[in-house]
Amino acid sequence: MTAVTHTSQAARQIVLDTETTGLSAENGDRIIEIGCVELIGRRLTSNNLHLYLNPERKSEEEALRVHGISDEFLRDKPKFAEIAAQLLDYLRDAELIIHNAPFDVGFLDKELERIGQTPLASHVADVIDTLAMAKEAYPGKRNSLDALCERLEVDNSGRTLHGALLDAELLADVYINLTRGQEALLIDLGEVGQDAAGNAPRIDLTAFDLPVLRANDEEAARHAAVLVELDQASGGKTLWRKLDPSVT
Repeated sequence: MTAVTHTSQAARQIVLDTETTGLSAENGDRIIEIGCVELIGRRLTSNNLHLYLNPERKSEEEALRVHGISDEFLRDKPKFAEIAAQLLDYLRDAELIIHNAPFDVGFLDKELERIGQTPLASHVADVIDTLAMAKEAYPGKRNSLDALCERLEVDNSGRTLHGALLDAELLADVYINLTRGQEALLIDLGEVGQDAAGNAPRIDLTAFDLPVLRANDEEAARHAAVLVELDQASGGKTLWRKLDPSVT
């Protein structure tokens, strides 16, 4: 077990992953491993949290093939109730980043319910589901963690089995690459001051005369072809089709 001190910072994000005895928290499956990686200002801090847990039950064979963590290894590990306070203190008020968040949150909520604690959402600022983000960014494509690592050029060559801490580290890189375009839109304000609320001053753009460059016929045709491809890949669920069904 690796435990680290809590870092209190603005814009604190925790990339979280779990391994479990099976796929159904409602049917009694339990968490056996929790891996957390801290990001401050989109940078890794090394202030990570890694816990193995005694689930008080055996792992299903299919789950065991995925994570490779034996029942014998977990027998002397702490139960969730013993580490709950440490985990909640580490996660408190952070924004969580989780791949397929409903799965991990569902398991954590069930564990918290067993010890009389409130759901995870009451302890953290927000939960970001990178699977939902990936489906929006890459409709119709495989969006597993391995697929995203390959697509976004994140090295996952060391991932022969699933492991919560390793998967959280990989997901941190995936998230940063997946949202890099958003970061590029931010303006470096340098020494420009902020108001009392910490907001940057508004910039008057009315003085700028920006040219309008319109697409020529060839560019418009290529654009229309891309829209058709996206619409087909999403099964007709693109926003422009919803707004105007006549668009083809």
